[in-house]
Amino acid sequence: MAREIDEAWIDEAIDRYKRIDGLRAEFDQAVAAHQVSVHSPDQSIEVVVTAAGDIVDVRVHGGLRQRDTVEFSRQLKAVVTSATEAARWAREKLHAEIFGSLHSLEGH
Repeated sequence: MAREIDEAWIDEAIDRYKRIDGLRAEFDQAVAAHQVSVHSPDQSIEVVVTAAGDIVDVRVHGGLRQRDTVEFSRQLKAVVTSATEAARWAREKLHAEIFGSLHSLEGH
């Protein structure tokens, strides 16, 4: 028994795929380019991270000689943790902005 092929449905599916593929490329580019800056709880360390989670800069404010190494390590760990959370937050925001207008594929 031969099945009927719905050419219009196939064309729509191809168009949806191309749109999703284009949005994905836009998302990947935005995630790599978007940067977020976070600070340690004592404001002595600043980390700049992309939405992809790549650390692109670390700035230490103030001298290092007078710092307690244990406290410095604690502050560094806290700011890196914050950077990870900030990158996740930025990715989610970008995802909502880029894919938010995409309509559900249900019913197609």
